[in-house]
Amino acid sequence: MPFAQLVVGSPGSGKSTYCDGMQQFMGAIGRACSVVNLDPANDHANYPCALDIRNLIRLEDIMREERLGPNGGILYALEELEHNFEWLQEGLREFADDYLLFDCPGQVELYTHHNSLRNIFYQLQRLGFRFVCVHLSDSICVTQPSLYVSNVLLSLRAMIQMDMPHVNVLSKIDKVSSYDELPFNLEYYTDVDDLTYMTPYLEAESPALRSEKFGRLNEAVAKMIESYGLVRYEVLAVENKKSMMHLLRVIDRAGGYVFGGAEGANDAIWAVAMRNESSMLDVQDIQERWIDQKEEYDRLEDEAEEERARIAQAQAMELEDRRQRSQGD
Repeated sequence: MPFAQLVVGSPGSGKSTYCDGMQQFMGAIGRACSVVNLDPANDHANYPCALDIRNLIRLEDIMREERLGPNGGILYALEELEHNFEWLQEGLREFADDYLLFDCPGQVELYTHHNSLRNIFYQLQRLGFRFVCVHLSDSICVTQPSLYVSNVLLSLRAMIQMDMPHVNVLSKIDKVSSYDELPFNLEYYTDVDDLTYMTPYLEAESPALRSEKFGRLNEAVAKMIESYGLVRYEVLAVENKKSMMHLLRVIDRAGGYVFGGAEGANDAIWAVAMRNESSMLDVQDIQERWIDQKEEYDRLEDEAEEERARIAQAQAMELEDRRQRSQGD
């Protein structure tokens, strides 16, 4: 049964960077992984592209021939892909044994109210694919109360629209320490705690938001989000292997992925770490890890990885020495 991630998120949230980093990480743990580009505007993907929508239809051609703008052109392209589903189905057969990452366009309407993307993946689900929707949001949203609340609403709408296992992620979490001091700890933002605590900060953003009318609106939005109780966030720093390892475990649990023979037979450092439950992200206080003591944790993790690499190199040299001695005998 093919397992896959549907990677969505606003422009600039790091979807392509995530796909590139996740593919490399999966390679390190011995999991065959391929990336499918579904963004007709992405003509410079930084990952090896197994299947590319641009081989079916290109944004620049749509804009020229249909006289559409970039946003309308991307919607048109996804509708064309839906109508030519056989092209996608046939192309995916070559990668039937791989774990797949689908890199999607950044237009939020594609996964909030436009139906083509949802319909495409519904058809793939009927063919036996097991999807997890990974919704990336740039961590800069936590620095502005209105932006954060808007992002939570976007995450909630995407969860309802896509109707599949869903993991929301605050990407670029390693950048947060360079922003101005936040009014709450990071756990407040990841757990999506009572948003009424955000009201004074929303009002402080703009004089227009200090009226009784906006106050009632803010309260209604907070209660609506709380009534669903669906949204929470994981955090991610793509270049941090522990962060990637933790997120992949969360996604694997959400999608029902069971570790198989390929990983069990691979003795790479991070393959062993993935099989070891104690290797889960052990820093429960993400405020401490990514803001208060970020530099210290970075240093300790770098030293630990250098030590693992040194041990692995020594073991490899010892094995090679044994092999040469056995050949000499």
